[in-house]
Amino acid sequence: MKTINEQGYTFQEWLSPEQIAKDVQQVADRISEDYKGKEPLFVVVLNGAFVFASDLLRALKGIHCDVTFTRVSSYSGMASTGTLDVIVPLQKSVKQRDVIIVEDIVDSGLTVNRLKAELQALEANSIRVATMLFKPNKLERKDAKPDYIGHEITDDFVIGYGLDFDGYARNLPAIYKIKK
Repeated sequence: MKTINEQGYTFQEWLSPEQIAKDVQQVADRISEDYKGKEPLFVVVLNGAFVFASDLLRALKGIHCDVTFTRVSSYSGMASTGTLDVIVPLQKSVKQRDVIIVEDIVDSGLTVNRLKAELQALEANSIRVATMLFKPNKLERKDAKPDYIGHEITDDFVIGYGLDFDGYARNLPAIYKIKK
């Protein structure tokens, strides 16, 4: 297995680009089926979800959709801060829209929970969550469980495919777990 070094830590390849592509297609197929005849608004959570969102949107079949972005932060280094800072607020109206939040990873559910509350207050018609990775053992808010999941993961820290370590390693085509 491939290993890399980032910021003094060793990471081992966990999901290859080929496996990621299969996971993305599986999520896209489910969304395409569920939203046939609808025009969902994808709310992409920056910075981490931009790679997943790009691949996901191109893999959709037979649906017309719109995209907007928000940027929030809840991590410093390898740990969640427990707070959510909104850096870039939503730029489009979600009123009476079917919304799909696109995340890179859902762990505690803090980000998803806060975004869902904000979208409900803005009168979204429906709200679902698509994520590349999901840490079910870390989920603190059961109402934040994603509707579409590319891959479940244990509590390991991961980088690559949009996921970063203090801003670095987002450009890696595979996903790497920290080697213990």
